[in-house]
Amino acid sequence: MIPLLVWGRKYFHTPGVLWRSKKPIKLKGRSPSSQQWLSRQVNDPYVKQAQIENYRARSAFKLLEIDARFRLLRPGHVVVDCGAAPGSWSQVAVEKVNALGTDPNKPKGKVVSVDLQYFEAVEGAILLTESDFTHPATQSKILSILNGQLINAVLSDMAPNATGVRVMDHENIVRLCRSTLNFAQDVLREDGHFLGKLWDGHEMARLKEEIARVFRSVKVVRPDASRKESSEIFLLGKGFKRYLIHNVGGIPKTG
Repeated sequence: MIPLLVWGRKYFHTPGVLWRSKKPIKLKGRSPSSQQWLSRQVNDPYVKQAQIENYRARSAFKLLEIDARFRLLRPGHVVVDCGAAPGSWSQVAVEKVNALGTDPNKPKGKVVSVDLQYFEAVEGAILLTESDFTHPATQSKILSILNGQLINAVLSDMAPNATGVRVMDHENIVRLCRSTLNFAQDVLREDGHFLGKLWDGHEMARLKEEIARVFRSVKVVRPDASRKESSEIFLLGKGFKRYLIHNVGGIPKTG
């Protein structure tokens, strides 16, 4: 793997060649929207770099950047990755927590990956595919895998199918994010971390307040790898207050 370079705040490896914008060849029968998508893919350096480094999607670089900035994942950590398909975040997590035991001098971690869709196995991760994270049965399966073990980080890249109605889409992704936040309160160890994807909107401030109640700090993060036209942001809660919540009267979960 090519050594990691940081260009400004660009957290991706470089093949050392000049990147030139390309225009895809017009394919017969392709709609204008398909042509636009192809053009974006061809000219996206993160897409190219994901191919070079064998990541399944460009989204890997979002997590790499966030981890480089905020130090979320370390060898020996136990991580639950929600909305894991196609597996790029899980690939990063497996590397960072040493889930394969690649470095025998560092503790070996664990990654549990969950998604509603089927996706191919990620070496070093425990997969729950075709599983609805919001369903109690799926969360029970995760708890069974953990077998009482508290974890270091809950990551959520979950997003609903977009309807095109901005308010509705925002409210739907807030429900998903809140579901992972509530689950995190059951399984995170003291000082654990939560990272959840959101589309900007009217509920963001309230959700940020909910995270602030149970974590020592909360930040709104927009990685460079997020597409410019996207309203996507990530809410990061650092320093879970487990003792306060579970031993000093508790803080009620959000609904």
